[in-house]
Amino acid sequence: MEQHHQSAQGGRVSTVLGRRLGGELLKLRSAAGLTQGQAAKVLSASTGKIAKMESGWAPMRDPDIRALCALYGADDPAIVGGLLELARVDRERRKAKGWWSDAPFSPTMKEYAVLESAATAIRTWQLALVPGLLQTAEYVRALNPDDHFVTARLARQRRLVEEPLLRLEAVVHEAVLRNLVGGTDVMRGQLEHLTSMAQRSNVSVKVLPFGAGFQTGMGCGFSVISFAEPGAMDVLYMDVPLHPLWREGGEGAAEHSELFERIARQALRERDSLAFISSLSKEL
Repeated sequence: MEQHHQSAQGGRVSTVLGRRLGGELLKLRSAAGLTQGQAAKVLSASTGKIAKMESGWAPMRDPDIRALCALYGADDPAIVGGLLELARVDRERRKAKGWWSDAPFSPTMKEYAVLESAATAIRTWQLALVPGLLQTAEYVRALNPDDHFVTARLARQRRLVEEPLLRLEAVVHEAVLRNLVGGTDVMRGQLEHLTSMAQRSNVSVKVLPFGAGFQTGMGCGFSVISFAEPGAMDVLYMDVPLHPLWREGGEGAAEHSELFERIARQALRERDSLAFISSLSKEL
């Protein structure tokens, strides 16, 4: 399933996490060969409620998820636990009011910021720009001089330094480091900041050099967002020009997780990546 933006209908909202959770329940129901009517019966609810749950239109209660999993024969504690955790995060995100509420972001970017605030880990592959979580204020201002935008972008970065710490694994193409965003001084500061942040235990930065040649995944950057252990509950965000996409299906996230690992294996080792970034900084 792909979404260009958060869906809204009346006072209800269909969120990325809600649709991700609903899609998993739909997959389990289909595998069990059951209908929405049979699922509704076990909850003493209408088929309309099941349809809304499977489409992510409403927050889900833990008892309902447990009852549906039992009906569908999904008794693996890891699967049930993952669904319950996803539901918990979705409920919290629906009611949360944070800095992103008034941020000058597009609906897609605002929802990304909400999910980023709840994530435990992010793996990101970037082809043109330094990942937002690692950008300096000067770099951000060169991209968008609006003070509110700069403040909002920097607010995202608190996840890297405040508990609970977000785990960030970033692989960037060499072009990212040679793209003089904001000019020489801004870029030198940005490269120094990258090497500094990469010293943190929760941050990993690798560089895919030009010499690595063409790699699958050169089409666009993407981020795999995890809310527990990386795996079935991951959500994928793709940096498609003009209309960024969510890929909420488990297969899409899994495929891109594997793609990220392949790209990371072709990249320089972390130590060599930092040495490479430092050498480029000195050349400026």
